[in-house]
Amino acid sequence: MSNWFAWALSAAFKSTLVLGAAWLLAVILRRRSAAARHLVWTAAAAAVVVLPFFCAVLPSLNLGGAGTVLDSSAWVHVDSAPARDTIPVPSGPSAARIPMQSAIARRMDWQSCLLLLWAAGIAVSLAQLAVACIAMGRARRQSRAFADRDLVAALCHTLEIVDDVPVLETALSSMPMTFGLFRPSVFLPESAAQWPEERLRLVLLHELAHVRRGDSATHWLGRAAVTLHWWNPLAWTAWRAFLKERERAADDLVLEAGARASEYASQLLEVARTLQSQPAIGWAAVAMARPSQLEGRLLAILDPAVRRGSPRRLAVAAAVLLAVALVAPLAAVHAQTPTDPAVPTDIDATIRTANAQMNHEILDQAAKAAAAQGKLDLARKFLEASVTIREQVSGRQSVEYGAGLEKLGQLAQRQGHEDEALSYYSRAEQAIGERPEAAQALVEMGVITLSRRDAELAFTYFQRAENVDPAHAHMALMWMAVVRARQDSTADEAEPLFRRALAQEELDPPERAATLDLYAGLLRRTGRTDEAAALAKQAAEVRTSWSQSTRTAAKASQSPGVRQVGNGVTAPSPIFKPEPEYSEEARLAKYSGEVTVSVEIGSDGVPRNIQVVRGLGLGLDEKAVDAVSQWRFLPGALNGVPVAVRAQIVINFRLL
Repeated sequence: MSNWFAWALSAAFKSTLVLGAAWLLAVILRRRSAAARHLVWTAAAAAVVVLPFFCAVLPSLNLGGAGTVLDSSAWVHVDSAPARDTIPVPSGPSAARIPMQSAIARRMDWQSCLLLLWAAGIAVSLAQLAVACIAMGRARRQSRAFADRDLVAALCHTLEIVDDVPVLETALSSMPMTFGLFRPSVFLPESAAQWPEERLRLVLLHELAHVRRGDSATHWLGRAAVTLHWWNPLAWTAWRAFLKERERAADDLVLEAGARASEYASQLLEVARTLQSQPAIGWAAVAMARPSQLEGRLLAILDPAVRRGSPRRLAVAAAVLLAVALVAPLAAVHAQTPTDPAVPTDIDATIRTANAQMNHEILDQAAKAAAAQGKLDLARKFLEASVTIREQVSGRQSVEYGAGLEKLGQLAQRQGHEDEALSYYSRAEQAIGERPEAAQALVEMGVITLSRRDAELAFTYFQRAENVDPAHAHMALMWMAVVRARQDSTADEAEPLFRRALAQEELDPPERAATLDLYAGLLRRTGRTDEAAALAKQAAEVRTSWSQSTRTAAKASQSPGVRQVGNGVTAPSPIFKPEPEYSEEARLAKYSGEVTVSVEIGSDGVPRNIQVVRGLGLGLDEKAVDAVSQWRFLPGALNGVPVAVRAQIVINFRLL
């Protein structure tokens, strides 16, 4: 519910800005005609009616600091703390389950109460409007046509009204009024037949002026605005100004049609004195004289210095459309939250710059940013240009050139193009030769080959990787152990390989933990459960120690303005969750576990600054980051206003 409250609060705040701007413009135009000021209030009404819907449906327009004030609806996500709820996310032959904290409390808090109160006010207003429409419909059915059609036709000609306007006599002893959205009708009280001729003419002129101006339609627009924002005093101020300027604009048309100001003022006063206004009906109809506005209208009618004039219906429609168009950017404004490294907007210019400087690092960074945002084809374009520079600078038989090909291989693997990846890795290994830097390409070739069920060829690749880089052979040795452990006839050869892998000095914590877990799995399958439990405990300790340092680093790198859940900040919740995929390496090793990522979820619902704080390795960390980067969220909020929130998400990978 807090997310709905955030949307409503943002729309309300922006609507208040629009009404405030309209009030300021009306003050500036105080010496212009009443029709001009009424046009301002009509346009403002249209803007505040559409603004809540624009806030909900328009894409985010980030405008830096302005967005922190004008932020409207957003999407956001989950928090860290111990996970309570679980959302299953299957992935091919495996399944990933994503635990997370529930973001929306199942209780009636003050925000929910305010939203329900707002909705109740709208419902009451709509009910009043419905009652008024029913009353006017009954009055229409019970009325009879006005007898003097020649007078009506002459006055329509005077006001340049082309369409026929129904004029009805009703038994209601109320003010003359106009009602109807598409074909408005003029309602006169039954006593109008006994009026003096001049009063009847002036009253009809006034009501037909409303028809000429299209006031029956704009009345509904203004009523919709005050219905949506019934709680806002500025909306009621705008409504009263809307009604006042509308009646004065109609008065101006009557005077422009040739009526004497003194006579018109006298007849208007007499109508107000002898007839009663019915507020309930006034919700749906345009009444002629409201006592609260009468004094100001009479002064304006009798003042010869007042500027008069009225825009055509086309001008009114144009103003309304312009107001709606202008309010769209305001509705789309969202808070600017920290972003990932930017992808260059001018791709060709970036490539030309890198070529001019012969600097492949420019393109490597651009490719990294593009890949982080899921723009893999663009990342490929940058990397291909980078490889060309590497070749020109270092030659085809160089580590630099081979490293570039490895990056392309990794990208091809990420896109699921195994044949292409194998080709890139093979070319990289040939370019680097029998140097330590070739080990990574050989390991990747072994993994792809193992996925194709050629265990012996894969083992050969892993052996070659160990031989070219014996000082950093932990991954090669681990994979050799995995290959032997998969084969019953050679399972006993796996244990010494695992031990050799663990004996490597240059072993990162995630790699050590993964190797310990795989070794524990081997011991468990051979019935050595106590030894397996001891190794699993060591793996957990390694991960815990590593996680503490990574969490500290993630917190230190937190972007300014990003908040933690708690102390009034609600947790975000996911609304779009693409399935995380199982990595081929983990599937081959039959490896599973939990990956915890730290993520900043902006007020626009987009995750940024994603960091693994407790990893598994074997490609699962990258798969977790890839999945979370595509998620979209409903926002965490502070006092109903969407804010950027730092969260931790646990993705639990399990093989079926």
